Amino acid sequence: MNYKIKKINLNHSFIFFIICNIFSFTLIKFNDLIISPIVCLLLILVIGVSHGSLDHLKGKKLFKILNIKQFSIFYLLYILMAILIIILWMAIPSTSLLIFLTVASYHFGKEDTQFLINEFSYLNQLLYFLKGLLVILAPLYFHFNETLVIFKFLLIENELFYSSLEFIETNKLILVGIILSTFSSMVLYLNKFEIKKFTIFLDYFSILILNYYLSPLIAFTIYFCFLHSIRHSISLVYEIDKISFKNGINIFVKKALPLTILTAIISLIGLYLLNGIYDLDNSILKIIFIGLASLTFPHILLEYFLEKNEK
Repeated sequence: MNYKIKKINLNHSFIFFIICNIFSFTLIKFNDLIISPIVCLLLILVIGVSHGSLDHLKGKKLFKILNIKQFSIFYLLYILMAILIIILWMAIPSTSLLIFLTVASYHFGKEDTQFLINEFSYLNQLLYFLKGLLVILAPLYFHFNETLVIFKFLLIENELFYSSLEFIETNKLILVGIILSTFSSMVLYLNKFEIKKFTIFLDYFSILILNYYLSPLIAFTIYFCFLHSIRHSISLVYEIDKISFKNGINIFVKKALPLTILTAIISLIGLYLLNGIYDLDNSILKIIFIGLASLTFPHILLEYFLEKNEK
């Protein structure tokens, strides 16, 4: 990524950091302010999901590299992978959650940072994972019991799972993980230093502020929609038109709209069906996190195979 994309992302991180502080101050000032889970779901469906809504175009690019003519195979594989993740979650929820959190940590760290890094190394991959781990550990550190309630809503009923988490929390291992994440951010920041890498620490403090003041669901929604997803969308806009960012945004919106709408419709149908079994908030949490897991795995695999075959 060149100077332009780094500057755009630095400005984005700075604005996001300011908004996090203003929003947190507002919450303290009006401590009865409540954001409904349905608002979180709608934000994720409209803004969060859209950053993966160009996967079909990436799929076409990958199939062209692999010289595969039948593009319908891509849609079939993508959908089957998403359905498989949901089935596995229903069958082995504790294992599925652990794998999802591990994969998500790497994905968040990599997608939020790689535009600043010019070289591939296994050390950088480890640093990406540790950096992204902050998104997972911060809610556990600041709101441990509330986070456990969310896990229970996600069909996690394994007592060993919860006793392990309580052991980790009691022995300050969550704090150790946050310290390691902090160290990884420092290494990424200082290695081949340039001022635009301050983006890393703006993001770091934004995530801590969000999770300190807000509930886990709201903190994750704001991070996922307005930092992670927008950052990924910025890179897609830049790929579409490297000269006119405004034109790139217009094209991106037009291309992203169909799959974003389709995903939203499927999610709302799922919410309607689940609401016949569970209460509304419980159903929303299932749609958000199990639904995101089902989309995240094929999305990450596509990114991996495209990146590998382009090289």
